[in-house]
Amino acid sequence: MHPFHDYGQAITRRHFFSGASMGLGTAALASLLSRTQAATPESKPQHYGGLPELPHFAPKAKRAIYLFMAGAPCQIDLLDYKPKMDELFDTDLPDSIRQGQRLTTMTSGQKRFPIAPSKFKFSQHGENGTWISELLPHTAKMVDDIAIVKTLHTEAINHDPAITYICTGAQLPGRPSLGSWLSYGLGSLNQDLPEFIVMTPTWSSGRQAQALYNRLWGAGFLPAKHAGVALRRDGDPVLFLSNPDGVSREVRRRMLDSLAKLNQQTLDRVGDPETQSRIAQYEMAFRMQTSVPDLMDISGETKETLETYGPDATKPGTFAYSALLARRMVERDVRFVQIFHRGWDQHGNVGGDLPKQAMDVDQASWALIQDLKQRDMLKDTLVVWGGEFGRTVYCQGNLTRENYGRDHHPRCFSIWMAGGGIKPGVVYGETDDFSYNIVENPVHIHDMNATILKCLGIDHRRLSVKFQGLDVRLTGVEDNGPVEGILA
Repeated sequence: MHPFHDYGQAITRRHFFSGASMGLGTAALASLLSRTQAATPESKPQHYGGLPELPHFAPKAKRAIYLFMAGAPCQIDLLDYKPKMDELFDTDLPDSIRQGQRLTTMTSGQKRFPIAPSKFKFSQHGENGTWISELLPHTAKMVDDIAIVKTLHTEAINHDPAITYICTGAQLPGRPSLGSWLSYGLGSLNQDLPEFIVMTPTWSSGRQAQALYNRLWGAGFLPAKHAGVALRRDGDPVLFLSNPDGVSREVRRRMLDSLAKLNQQTLDRVGDPETQSRIAQYEMAFRMQTSVPDLMDISGETKETLETYGPDATKPGTFAYSALLARRMVERDVRFVQIFHRGWDQHGNVGGDLPKQAMDVDQASWALIQDLKQRDMLKDTLVVWGGEFGRTVYCQGNLTRENYGRDHHPRCFSIWMAGGGIKPGVVYGETDDFSYNIVENPVHIHDMNATILKCLGIDHRRLSVKFQGLDVRLTGVEDNGPVEGILA
């Protein structure tokens, strides 16, 4: 944690007065006064909470939306065009390319690793002639607005450690997620909605998907108030937000006031910052009783806006509906929104399942960028699209020209980024003819997270927390940094 900042927040009454001579009392009093002043119309602070030294420099983005394609999209079939593979259909992947890479148990027993060219057509778009698959016609229309990175890589080869790794900076559970780091470091831009909101929409491929665990948006060893708030697809958007039958808003207010006094007594006696988190969460829940219904009410959206997001925009639980809500969230100054769209784990039936997955997200992702541009918000809103690793060029299971499967591939995969701090119209990095190894400008997932942090005004090396004797940070201890080639 940030020792002095956390101490000032969790200080007990006895320590408050004993430490006043050293200035801690003044700091605490200033914090209390700033919150009082925040309620007056004359004073409009930029954020609530956060570390006093952040941002480290002027941010290009105030907020971010992460469109996470859980299950790993096939980069070869979507964004990394490899025409030479057509000539090598059903030939064995050369050992010189595989280089002894460890395999998952799903293909390690195969006698052959036959090359499976993409069955989907690619064409060039935009000023730079960027190659995009026919599965992403709307993405193709905005290549001049986005930066495509083709050379992400990771050490993780299975879904759960890989998605945990990219979301928290470690393959083992227990670390804070990206959104939690942002909440902890930068604080909130509003007081009526959480800093970090998560949605998990439906998917169309029909196959079972990898499980998602709340550690992907959890706070880890940070105070619990920095964890993401997951919106549900059905029923009340947030569990237990509505008052029980017979309990009015006034009664709930009195109950929370009484409970806050009891919690404050515990905080004064023990000084546990988690007690302070509990108080803050109760208050946020009360404010969300008004702010969440307003957020979810899309009846005021224009017909043109809804049509831009596509036919699923008015269907709760779909990706298009979630993307529309994401725009409404950042419009209301939610700091970080993450949408986990599952079903991208195509070990078989790429020809049948991948088009459905792409159709789920393509138009809505494009619409989100256009919507933000139209509202003059893209310039300070960062948008990221991608998964946890890539897919192999060789086939898993039966291979035909029209259908095939692909295994996990951590050595290279593609994402795109857009908005605040990102240079538009860029294609960064290059892979070999097999989309198997990186030949130019490798980007580790820590580098990508460092890039996200930089866009939001954070030096990734300076955002750390003492835990178990280590200075832990999202981007690990390796020599990594932001991808300057895609930064505006």
